[in-house]
Amino acid sequence: MALSRCGRDTLRRVISGASAESRRDRITNPVLFSAHGLRYRKLEVILTTTIDKLGRAGETVKVAPGYFRNHLMPKLLAVPNIDKYAFLIREQRKLYQKEEEETVTETKADDAKKEQETKMKEYQTAAKILDKARLVLRRYIKIDNDIRDPVTKEEIVAEVARQLMVEIKPENLQLPTPLKSLGEYEVPLRLPRDIPRPEGKIQWTLTVKIRRE
Repeated sequence: MALSRCGRDTLRRVISGASAESRRDRITNPVLFSAHGLRYRKLEVILTTTIDKLGRAGETVKVAPGYFRNHLMPKLLAVPNIDKYAFLIREQRKLYQKEEEETVTETKADDAKKEQETKMKEYQTAAKILDKARLVLRRYIKIDNDIRDPVTKEEIVAEVARQLMVEIKPENLQLPTPLKSLGEYEVPLRLPRDIPRPEGKIQWTLTVKIRRE
């Protein structure tokens, strides 16, 4: 009711004392259009920034003139959809897209570097555990300290996982033949060359001790 009364009062002030031609020119307020049951015409604008629930940067959207005039234009969030501005926005987007691609490439390179560094730290930690640990296996013997069942690479790998909680592969062990006698052995480890060797040692080793069952 108040909106309708306001619309009628405004309409009277605009119409009073004006010619028919001037009245047609002056009745352009959206409130007057809404009072007459008409929908005010929206403007096509180009967004310079992504706006939630409206569109992405570079897209052409339709907005109310008041919204564009009072909010979007003062903050340079959008520009009118004319050839001059459309060209500028396209050129600007090309520059931004190039910068975004370069940023994504640099980010991927940094992530790959960090992942490699993390893996290397894990390798170093595992190598130190293996080098300082003593793996103990028990076997029945036949005669002269010879054991019934030789110790293979696969068994050592399984015992490393069970006793030391470290995952290795058979190819990480330099063991040409299975261990067939009781005693203590230094089994060379084949680890990445980037891992620094222990001070005073030529290579990483794993101590394996075979005891009588």
